[in-house]
Amino acid sequence: MCKTARFPMALMALLFSGVAFSQSTAPSRTSDFGKREFEANCASCHGVSGKGNGPLVEFLRRSPPDLTLLVKKSQGVFPMNRLYEVIEGGNLPAHGARDMPVWGQEYRIKDAEYYMDTPYPISPEAMVRTRLLALLEYINRLQER
Repeated sequence: MCKTARFPMALMALLFSGVAFSQSTAPSRTSDFGKREFEANCASCHGVSGKGNGPLVEFLRRSPPDLTLLVKKSQGVFPMNRLYEVIEGGNLPAHGARDMPVWGQEYRIKDAEYYMDTPYPISPEAMVRTRLLALLEYINRLQER
């Protein structure tokens, strides 16, 4: 084999071994989907720890609630349905202010932008529900017991 033919083969072998190594040592991007959702969409107001001390607190009209005390304030039960409704935002009153974004609508928009002309792998509503439930599962893990 000539020298010029060996270089591309060696380069390919190096690239493939690097890909294999990076895949075996790198954490999965979906390893904690709920935590990623929280950090991307909630931590700026509620804080990384969920205590309501995010970097945007000083710019808000009302302080965000401490999400780590939800179970304690609900007699030991995680208020799943109530939180889902608040975060999803589908049952908004016709009038009045809302400090927290309507994340259900935001997720629908982001997913539509992502998939554009490609068919959704599942229904848009199922995708929103999946993201919200992953987020709620993570918030449940933040609870002080």
